[in-house]
Amino acid sequence: MSATTVTPLSTPTSLRQLGLLVQWQLRRGADMVPFLVVVQVLLSVTTVFGYGLLVGTPPPDAAAYLATGAATVTLIMVGLVMTPQGVGQSKTEGSLAWMRTLPVPRWAYLASDLVVWTLIALPGSVLGVVAGAWRFDVTLSISPWIVLAAPLVSLVAATVGYSMALLLKPQLAALVSQVIVFVVLLFSPISFPAARLPQWLGVVHDWLPIQPMAELMRAMLLSDTFQMSTRSSLVLAAWTVVALAGAGRALARRS
Repeated sequence: MSATTVTPLSTPTSLRQLGLLVQWQLRRGADMVPFLVVVQVLLSVTTVFGYGLLVGTPPPDAAAYLATGAATVTLIMVGLVMTPQGVGQSKTEGSLAWMRTLPVPRWAYLASDLVVWTLIALPGSVLGVVAGAWRFDVTLSISPWIVLAAPLVSLVAATVGYSMALLLKPQLAALVSQVIVFVVLLFSPISFPAARLPQWLGVVHDWLPIQPMAELMRAMLLSDTFQMSTRSSLVLAAWTVVALAGAGRALARRS
């Protein structure tokens, strides 16, 4: 089915359409959204206590990574794992094709999904931070910029996941998302320093968005201890632009 040509609308009208699409998405998933939120809360909190069982009482430097890592893991997991699964379901049941027939801007489809997935991720991230600070006895120094940083991390992760789900068949997207779970939890420098990685894997992460996202969250949650490097800022900025452009292009392409 070819994409429907949409006449540009005024900003107030477009924002109203965005609000209606968000409402539709929430009502459509009313039976699943609370369950998804609970799952993300459990993932975040159990990640903290699971790491605690593995490492016992870590030194202060390691504790800082562990205390802040769960929040980042939750944001990334929702974007790179749950978003592709949700979009794949929409493709299978036909609701995505139906939404494409509506006379609303393409960005509104993408934005409504991103808003919903961010809302699902945030409760788990907040409770993960609280649990991590308590379990590892870390005193947080939260930057006020966290209100922008956390949605940005969720945005990049969800947009990459959204593009993957639009471009791949649902079964393949689900398989890739399961591989991502394995990589993020065990082989990404989120809850441990990047220096512990093998050299080749460290080079790979230098160009992926996961490490910069983890650095950003640490810098926001422990602003007295960590700072985000200029290189990581540039890498994350590049991924933000590429992810948004890629998702918009994938959404607008002919199916």
